[in-house]
Amino acid sequence: MLKNIPAILSPDLLKIMMEMGHGDEIVLADGNFPSAAMAQRLIRLDGHGVPPVLDAVLKFFPLDTYVEAPVAYMAVVPGDDYVPQIKSKYNNIIDYHYPRPYIKIEEVDRFAFYQRAKEAYAIVATGETAKYANIILKKGVVVPE
Repeated sequence: MLKNIPAILSPDLLKIMMEMGHGDEIVLADGNFPSAAMAQRLIRLDGHGVPPVLDAVLKFFPLDTYVEAPVAYMAVVPGDDYVPQIKSKYNNIIDYHYPRPYIKIEEVDRFAFYQRAKEAYAIVATGETAKYANIILKKGVVVPE
């Protein structure tokens, strides 16, 4: 075991985050997302929701500050009147780690989101039950202090 690493971050997920380079993307997917069908590399975190995974990942994962929006949410399908409350939780977590407006977030329509997920470095399949709870993070660089 190691000290000060959140237990929710599995060895496989830590390895994936270390392997990723600048500009690579990782998807944190809800339980309804077709993760296994789309993933180049699949990490399973069944039984966990996306918010605690997002919080743990952002403790170590640098977001890309050289792009317009290094974070992307899946947009609600037109005609669906569902309002994804989980996005306010995501906003709070992101704001804690990366105060905005420094970091921008974009909404990506469902099929464009699927396409980006297929091209992502990895997908983390969670047990999140909220609808539209999928999020993409683009990796940045670590800046020396």
